[in-house]
Amino acid sequence: MLGDQSTCMSQPEQSIAELEEAFPTLSGMAFGKAQREALAAGQEVLVSENGIIYRLTPDGGRTELKRIEPPTHVPMGTKRTIR
Repeated sequence: MLGDQSTCMSQPEQSIAELEEAFPTLSGMAFGKAQREALAAGQEVLVSENGIIYRLTPDGGRTELKRIEPPTHVPMGTKRTIR
């Protein structure tokens, strides 16, 4: 739960806050499941790890395709404007 903040929030605000808190875990689980299902169906998958894009193949192969800039850490609560 959200600790002291939850006591001063309305029910809709609290529900949204709880969903936002759960989103990283749930999205990670969904992406992992989609990756496993794609590989099980014989498809290749692209993944990014530590600034490198890899191609994963159903037979367990892993090929480096491209080096990219590592992801930028964005502190929780940071607001971004999309233009």
